[in-house]
Amino acid sequence: MSKKSSLFANLFLIIIFFVLYAPIFYLIFYSFNSGGTMSGFDGFTLDWYKELFSNTRLLIIVLNTVVIALLSALISTIIGVLGAIGIREMKRRKNQNTILGLNNVLIVSPDVIIGASFLILFTMAGVKLGFYSVLLSHIAFSIPIVVIMVLPKLTEMSPSLIDAARDLGASRWNVLTKVILPYITPGIFAGFFMALTYSLDDFAVTFFVTGNGFSTLSVEIYSLARQGISLNINALSALIFLVTVVLVIVYYYISRRAGNQNVGGLRR
Repeated sequence: MSKKSSLFANLFLIIIFFVLYAPIFYLIFYSFNSGGTMSGFDGFTLDWYKELFSNTRLLIIVLNTVVIALLSALISTIIGVLGAIGIREMKRRKNQNTILGLNNVLIVSPDVIIGASFLILFTMAGVKLGFYSVLLSHIAFSIPIVVIMVLPKLTEMSPSLIDAARDLGASRWNVLTKVILPYITPGIFAGFFMALTYSLDDFAVTFFVTGNGFSTLSVEIYSLARQGISLNINALSALIFLVTVVLVIVYYYISRRAGNQNVGGLRR
């Protein structure tokens, strides 16, 4: 019975991964097509990648996207870590649940609603739509994600670690920097990379708050797709997929290394 269940589970996973990855590899495959269409493969070429790298406007958009993602991930990680620590330090359980519930509402809210809300807010506040409106929006929707990623590490941390540090004369700053932050480092990295991924991937919110003369990759790909099928999109998507795979590998490497260092520190 267990062998049949295992076989069914493996078959199910194969089907799921095939459905998820087949369109991606199909898209990447035709990014090397010299025919210029996705109806038949005429021959191998790198012309679409050369054309992509010769497009100055698109390279600027890529740079905009990366800068927005890195800045929003960094700032939201700092704020989210402090917010998670603040929630953890609340004495009353009711207050913790209330704040955490409000935090979770922002995660499950439709992106269209969030984007429209930011658009109304920036319009009323007189903020010009562009780099800063996109950055502020990405910071705002990334903070709840960081809180969710960091809070479980804080919850599983034994209060005796903090008490022992205080008994040894550690100040509140030393407790934070030498006990709490090292322990929750895997959660911090997870929150940072999740915020980075959400920022790179976001379309709906960015579509509402971006202005003339400023764009990100997701909005630009949407605009290019509306103009018709072009293998430039395939080449760009292939590179994005490759970068995503590299980021995932780096994330797992850093998280595993940080986890091993924490275990080693506790054993000492």
